[in-house]
Amino acid sequence: MSAVSEDNADPGTILVALGEDYPEIRASVRRICAGFPMEYWRELDAREGYPLEFVRALTESGFLSALIPAEYGGADLPLRAASVILEEIHACGCSATACHAQMYIMGTLLRHGSVEQKKRWLPGIASGELRLQAFGVTEPSTGSDTTKLKTRAVRRGDRYIVNGQKVWTSRALHSDLMLLLARTTALDQVRRKTDGLSVFVVDIREARGKSLEIRPLKAMVNHNATEVFFDDMEVPAGNLIGEEGKGFRYILDGLNAERVLAASESIGDGRWFVGKATSYAADRVVFDRPIGQNQGIQFPIARAHCEIEAADMMVRRAAALFGANRDCGAEANMARLLAAEAAWHAAEATVQTYGGFGFAREYDIERRWREARVPLVAPISVNLILAYVAQHVLGMPRAY
Repeated sequence: MSAVSEDNADPGTILVALGEDYPEIRASVRRICAGFPMEYWRELDAREGYPLEFVRALTESGFLSALIPAEYGGADLPLRAASVILEEIHACGCSATACHAQMYIMGTLLRHGSVEQKKRWLPGIASGELRLQAFGVTEPSTGSDTTKLKTRAVRRGDRYIVNGQKVWTSRALHSDLMLLLARTTALDQVRRKTDGLSVFVVDIREARGKSLEIRPLKAMVNHNATEVFFDDMEVPAGNLIGEEGKGFRYILDGLNAERVLAASESIGDGRWFVGKATSYAADRVVFDRPIGQNQGIQFPIARAHCEIEAADMMVRRAAALFGANRDCGAEANMARLLAAEAAWHAAEATVQTYGGFGFAREYDIERRWREARVPLVAPISVNLILAYVAQHVLGMPRAY
């Protein structure tokens, strides 16, 4: 285990493993990734394709069901183990963004769904028969101000009628189910703005082409982003997760795990960049000396390495607190920010190290540089994390 609270230790003590914890998982992930070299990802990026073969390999390995309990066919692993899986995927130069949501979106269903709902969907998600990797939250007119989203779900008998639009809903074209956040009570009719929002499981297979339209959204990175439109879409009342009107808190309940997992990907990205930059700096000779001998090249790489190591410790701390059922909101958010910035600084240092070749597609630096920029903005902006820390950790006035 990467983090445990031991019986013979102080009840408040939480242990965090250092070094390469879960070595068997890391080795297994590396073996899978070895079958998907850079050429595979380069070709997908060029045609904006979906890594179906890679997703299938991860599914068959059981890694995407890491956090699903064994009673539903999952691997029943702790958050730290799932974190290691994603870190290693990205450290190998591969990308889990096409399927990582399969790991954590089901958390809302697992924690707040009924027994019938969990039996209905979780085994299929665990086996890969069902893909739940689309999360319909963000809207074009409200952005991060989630409480003002305009998608409405109105109850009529045993069904809800949904109308509205979502944007930046990644993987919707490659998912069977979608977790949807919609307003069931108008904003001007609730006591608190976080009330009146509800969570539904939408069967994309049934609704698409009828009352559900999905359009690809061209973007700087190949994350299979889409826009989703709902036109009198019918959702069975049995697909409502938990209680009507409490969806916002259900969504928040899963964000700490998502923050930790996303931060782990950035740690992996950072390690990949530092490895590439270090190797190239040692081999590239200009003015009769390796460029890595120059401090102007050395220092940015060394600093990026330091930042990655520091961010990694915060990721481990957040995962340890989560595993011990302790409050980890501050740590999860700080881990997300530190890891995203560390990976970006590593990406920048690597481009500078490669010089002109950093822009050549055959070296894969420019592609991964583009991908490393995303976590500073999505799924949460680092500015919102700073606002959270200012208010909830430092006790400063609320910013928004």
